[in-house]
Amino acid sequence: MRKINEIFYSLQGEGFHTGIPAIFIRFSGCNLRCSFCDTRHEEGEWMTDEEILRKVSAYPARTVILTGGEPALWIDKPLVDLLHGAGKYICIETNGTRTLPEGIDWITCSPKEGAEVVLDRIDEVKVVYTGQDLTPYANMNARHHYLQPCSCRNTEEVVSYILRHPIWRLSLQTHKMINIR
Repeated sequence: MRKINEIFYSLQGEGFHTGIPAIFIRFSGCNLRCSFCDTRHEEGEWMTDEEILRKVSAYPARTVILTGGEPALWIDKPLVDLLHGAGKYICIETNGTRTLPEGIDWITCSPKEGAEVVLDRIDEVKVVYTGQDLTPYANMNARHHYLQPCSCRNTEEVVSYILRHPIWRLSLQTHKMINIR
């Protein structure tokens, strides 16, 4: 059984896959407490893998995004294999503090200040910018580096930083800008 905050269908609103139709599996709970987190960790429904798959299969998209909270607290190889068996492309949005099962197709690491990242593979680093030192994140071995304003409040500051440090690309929370989930 896994504690699921919600499963919903929308467009990916941020990072490399922005604009792609995706099924979001939002897990409850996290091992960190970030002030800007948009998940209500106390809420959730206990679901079996079969119930999760049934709900995911109700939507036409191939892409599934495991998010949270911290999905690495809940996922394992049997769930990854089950989703792959249904023809799904699996992405995860993780803080990177826990190891992940084999087979995830795309790993987005959103590291948090003061938390140690333990991942061997990262496809995309996505940092919510709050003025912190970005040097450790810029040096992470990832294919893509995204910098995201904190709830669109400091966009000008982020753009200015990116212009001075071109390793970074801008990630906007377009789902919030166009008022979708």
